[in-house]
Amino acid sequence: MVFLRAFLHSIKLPKKKAIFQLNRIGMDITIFYILLLLFIVSLPAFIDYLLGSSKLANALNIFFKIIYFFIFNYLPLSIIVFMLISLIAAVGTGLAKLMQRKLKYSILWKMTAYTTTIPFLVYSLAALFLPIGNMYLLIFCIYSLLFIVLIISVYPKRRKK
Repeated sequence: MVFLRAFLHSIKLPKKKAIFQLNRIGMDITIFYILLLLFIVSLPAFIDYLLGSSKLANALNIFFKIIYFFIFNYLPLSIIVFMLISLIAAVGTGLAKLMQRKLKYSILWKMTAYTTTIPFLVYSLAALFLPIGNMYLLIFCIYSLLFIVLIISVYPKRRKK
C-alpha cells in the first residue's frame, strides 16, 4: 500500500501536496521503491538476455542465468543510479542555498529518487520495443534536475534574522 501511494504521489510531482506527502515516507521505503523500479527497468534487458542466443547464455541453466544477470546487469545498474541520484541531490543542495531555501540533502535525495519514476517507466516501455542508447541517461539527469528546481521552489524562503 505504501508503494502504491508513493508511486501515485511521485507521478504527481512537482505539485505541492505530492511533495509533502512523499516527504513523510521513510528513507527505507524510498530505497526499496527505487530498487523495485530498477527491477522493472531491468526486465526488458533480462527478457532479451534469456531469449538471446549467445553461447555462454545457452550453456548455463536458468538459475545461473538469473544470478549472472543480477551480478553483471542489475547490480551495476543500481550502483550507477544511486550515484546519479546522489549527484543530482548534491547539485540540488547547492541550488537550494542559491535560492535561499532551507533544505537538507536527505530531503533532496528522497525527492530526486521519486522524480525518477516517470523516466524509468518510459524507459521500460520503450526498451521493450526499441533499442535505447546511453543518451537517455543524459535526458534522465536533465529531467530530474528540472524537477528538483521546481520542488525547491515550492519550499518557502529562509527568514531573515
